[in-house]
Amino acid sequence: MHRLLRAALALLVVAAAGPALAQANWPDKPVKVVVGFTAGSATDVTARMFAHKFQEAWGQPVVVENIAGNSGAIGADRVAKATPDGYTLLWAGNAAITILPSMQTLPFDPLKDLTPISTALRMPSIMMVNNDLPVRSLADLVAYAKANPGKLSYGTPGVGTPQHIAGELFCHLAGIKMEHIPYRGANLSDLMSGVVQVGIQNAGASLPLVRDGRVRGIAVTSLQRSPNAPDLPTFAESGFPGFEATSWFALMGPAGLPQPIVDKIRAESLKVLADPDLKKKFAALGLDTVGSTPEETRQAIATDIPKWAKVIKDANIKPGQ
Repeated sequence: MHRLLRAALALLVVAAAGPALAQANWPDKPVKVVVGFTAGSATDVTARMFAHKFQEAWGQPVVVENIAGNSGAIGADRVAKATPDGYTLLWAGNAAITILPSMQTLPFDPLKDLTPISTALRMPSIMMVNNDLPVRSLADLVAYAKANPGKLSYGTPGVGTPQHIAGELFCHLAGIKMEHIPYRGANLSDLMSGVVQVGIQNAGASLPLVRDGRVRGIAVTSLQRSPNAPDLPTFAESGFPGFEATSWFALMGPAGLPQPIVDKIRAESLKVLADPDLKKKFAALGLDTVGSTPEETRQAIATDIPKWAKVIKDANIKPGQ
């Protein structure tokens, strides 16, 4: 009887230790990082930089999976519904997390169904025009749009992205109309060919083309000029005071992700952000490194949701625009 009792107690101890042991050994199999945009987008490129470094550090495959659609919300929902064991992570953009909740009913709650790990990177977007358009500033663009009603369209990475909101807010403030053309990620070939005349894209996707002269940059959406594009004025400098619409990328997991795994992922992400070679690459893409704590990320999300809600309401932005 004593032997049976001891055996039962031993099994209970092993069972109780199981989750802790699994967390301590994490990861002991491949890790998936979901990206809600297409391959080649700034979101995708930066996710792959982190995944490569994570794989080197953890000795396990870290695979990026692109689940594009609805400005990243489809991918975010997939992670929100995943098992919170650390083997399915989200490389989140702020569109699905802080903007779309004010434009549509999402199948997940960004604050309740996801675990923030760290905001890693932040960057402005650039408003660009096709080289054949006789526009070299926001003032020129406003004048051209008013003189040529119904002739301008602008491309963004999708409905509900910071770029979409920036475009609609700009049109609202300037008193002009431009047709919004949403893509599933970065698509600048249509801007270069003139299918759309105006584009608003992350600096990561835009800067190489602006620097090469394949499109013409006219303004950045941050409050201050970007150190990576110092010649481009801000919207605020160009007659739109207080105008700001930046993007951020954050690591997140499903709700209930164990704290030891959260801590391990964040610690490794801070090493990535401190890597001198990667810092140069991030800067070349127009990215600022952040590295916030989980709580700082959570607070930023809680603050940004009502901020974007006000912008969307004031500018009367609709999902179909």
